[in-house]
Amino acid sequence: MSPLSGQTRQILQDTPLARRLLRGVSLCAGTLAIAAVLAVSPPAGGSARAEATQAADAAAFADIRIGGDMSAFTLDNGLEVVVIPDRRAPVVTHMVWYKVGAADEPEGMSGIAHFLEHLMFKGTKAYPGNTFSQRIAAIGGQENAFTSQDYTAYFQRVAREHLGEMMEMEADRMQNLMLSDEVVLPERDVVLEERRQRVDSDPGSMLSETLDSMLFVNHPYGTPVIGWPDEISALDRQDAIAFYDRFYTPNNAILVVAGDVTADEVRKLAAETYGKVPRRAEPGARERAKAQVLPGTREVTYSDPRVNQPNMRKAWVVPSYNTADGNEAAALQVLSEVLGGGSTSRLYRELVIDKGVASSAGSWYNSGALDDSTFMIYAVPADGTGLQDLGAASLDVLKQVAREGITAEELERAKKSLLSSALYAQDSQSTLARIFGASLTTGGTIEEIRNWPSTISSVTADDVKAAAAAHLASLPVTAYLRGPEQAVAAPADAAPQEPAAAQEVQQ
Repeated sequence: MSPLSGQTRQILQDTPLARRLLRGVSLCAGTLAIAAVLAVSPPAGGSARAEATQAADAAAFADIRIGGDMSAFTLDNGLEVVVIPDRRAPVVTHMVWYKVGAADEPEGMSGIAHFLEHLMFKGTKAYPGNTFSQRIAAIGGQENAFTSQDYTAYFQRVAREHLGEMMEMEADRMQNLMLSDEVVLPERDVVLEERRQRVDSDPGSMLSETLDSMLFVNHPYGTPVIGWPDEISALDRQDAIAFYDRFYTPNNAILVVAGDVTADEVRKLAAETYGKVPRRAEPGARERAKAQVLPGTREVTYSDPRVNQPNMRKAWVVPSYNTADGNEAAALQVLSEVLGGGSTSRLYRELVIDKGVASSAGSWYNSGALDDSTFMIYAVPADGTGLQDLGAASLDVLKQVAREGITAEELERAKKSLLSSALYAQDSQSTLARIFGASLTTGGTIEEIRNWPSTISSVTADDVKAAAAAHLASLPVTAYLRGPEQAVAAPADAAPQEPAAAQEVQQ
């Protein structure tokens, strides 16, 4: 099953609160941030928004297919190509996704995937130094790159007439990257500084690292994408080249082009550029150890004087779309929406409105992962509420769902929210490209992505109840973030936003 929904919701529901609580949990962006949504006008003849508005109930979304008139093909060298026409503006989004992320790193070399992402901007013989980025800036384009546990991706957004040039440049650095100690070692210092800024200076991120390590015992998802400091410090040019030579090969990559192009145009340009890149290696199967669940209570508390907003998190290892049986991942997706999807959700209604023990609360499910993934509930305490009491109250809400199920109204509202958000994502060229790239690099298929509305529409209340009972009945890993006792009031922006208000976000 496709991880489409997970990626979509991850983009669309990335509220300020969620970003603070979950920082460092999943999609650890690499060197740069991504503007997830393009500001383009609705397509002529009716937009996705219009379809969503007209849909009377969740079932009305079932026949909608994600990606419009998209198509796909594979070059002789194994490069998969996805084309998503979007004629609303004369621009294209060009993305290359490699099926390699932090979870594929050799033991003791954490951070090498992200480090190589940095080094990919150091030039080739044809485009030395910073020529690549300078050229994109000169033609008014935008570029970015990011690394996750399961993939690494590079993209440019340019006027349509520059697509061929982007393909030529990206194909060149797929095989001709030049590295020397003079550029590698200083860049390693840049990465170490990035880690200090993103993680070591952020108590929430530090706690996230510990939580992930406790949650994913014996599995690489317990290692941070950016890497451990001592292992980053030991990386060198030979490590980067070895990783590059093994994984950066066309048969381990997916090209996604969305925008003002036709499939025939992309096929011709791809054959003239990427088609000339030979298969440089056979990366092999992505086999990883299974995450182990340890007996007993597992809790971590991190106290830091810099914390002015304490919070509580409880997390479980659950199936992703790629590892789930039947529609249990879709059911977990609906469950996450019922529990934490805004101010009408169970957690918010009971903890914030009814009991007044929290100033905000929510849930999060990373459905888009190659292996088993994470389901989390989180909350910020109201004045006078202890974190442990808040954790117990949060579990009570979850247990009630597992015991008694959800109402028909909750089911319908959650499904409509998920489906309409995914539909709105089609208004964004880059978001659509990202949905396909992320899903295809984590085990999804094109048909699963396109049929995702039908999959969500088919979820029943019994499915949701069963998913909660099967996967969230075990003891979670609990994390508490504490600060000075006098600073317990949550800021005004701690309240979760409605999904619709968070459509255009950055990671």
